[in-house]
Amino acid sequence: MKTSSDAPTWIDPFGRSIEYLRLSVTDRCDLRCGYCMPKKYTGFKEPSEWLTFDEIERLVRALARGGLRKVRLTGGEPLLRRNLTDLASRLSAVPGIVDLSLSTNATRLAGMASELKRSGVSRLNVSLDSLKPERVEAICGQNVLPKVLDGLQAAKAAGFAPIKINTVAMAGVNEDEIDDIVDYCDSQAFTLRLIEVMPMGDSGRNAQYLDLQGVRRRLQRRFGLVDGVVPGGGPARYLCRPSDGFSIGFITPMSQHFCATCNRVRLAVDGTMYMCLGHEDRYEFRALLRGNAGDAAIQQAVRQAILRKPERHEFRESPHKVLRFMSATGG
Repeated sequence: MKTSSDAPTWIDPFGRSIEYLRLSVTDRCDLRCGYCMPKKYTGFKEPSEWLTFDEIERLVRALARGGLRKVRLTGGEPLLRRNLTDLASRLSAVPGIVDLSLSTNATRLAGMASELKRSGVSRLNVSLDSLKPERVEAICGQNVLPKVLDGLQAAKAAGFAPIKINTVAMAGVNEDEIDDIVDYCDSQAFTLRLIEVMPMGDSGRNAQYLDLQGVRRRLQRRFGLVDGVVPGGGPARYLCRPSDGFSIGFITPMSQHFCATCNRVRLAVDGTMYMCLGHEDRYEFRALLRGNAGDAAIQQAVRQAILRKPERHEFRESPHKVLRFMSATGG
């Protein structure tokens, strides 16, 4: 990927440098994980509402000129977007973008891993909430565990490393499997990231929240872990094993928020930018992109959007504040 060292940096009102974009390429998903979207949800936006690849690339280029360095392709499930690898190739060539990653449920990863690697995707995050087929079906709406495991092996064979496993830890649902998932990731040389449920929409608020601070202390003792750092632009705080680098990350927006170091914004597939997961404030870019706006106008709109980024989320103070659900925002 090309780099640029002389671009100005986007700075929000609290002095944080915005270098990371979570880019949703679809609001659709082939699963129905309860903490992400309602199980019977069918109200997906029509494709005409989605940004085209040309529009996405133009906006990413505008962001990169102001300091954007990292882009993560998300959804919904991004591998459902037709010709996604073409978009990946275009974004990986944007001057200034030094890291292009992808989050996926891996149901389609087995057949796409090699092409994704060739297109410039450098890192993968894969959702895996259980190693038990019947529990995967209960959480996701269908038993896709064999597809996910096959996808992970294909990703390893394609040369992705490290591969990060995202596990949403839920009380009374999969908390009894955490050690088994740790052992699986250890055996496969995957980096595990345990995630607290966030109260986004009714689906998120109805999920079984589990405070991860006690889990962190227990796993630290069991595996002899110490504080560490794993490459990436995300919010996880990591524990690492010095002998071989095995790592467990903890994403704890509820029990220990990470807002002071937040360096990202999210762009939904319809061109809506969300400056914070915990706020409904947004900035609409689709009309600008389709209204022949010049580059200067796009740059000014980005600047205005970033200046609206709040200091922190209010998930604890106002758990009913966010009405949209996760898949409509971008993971």
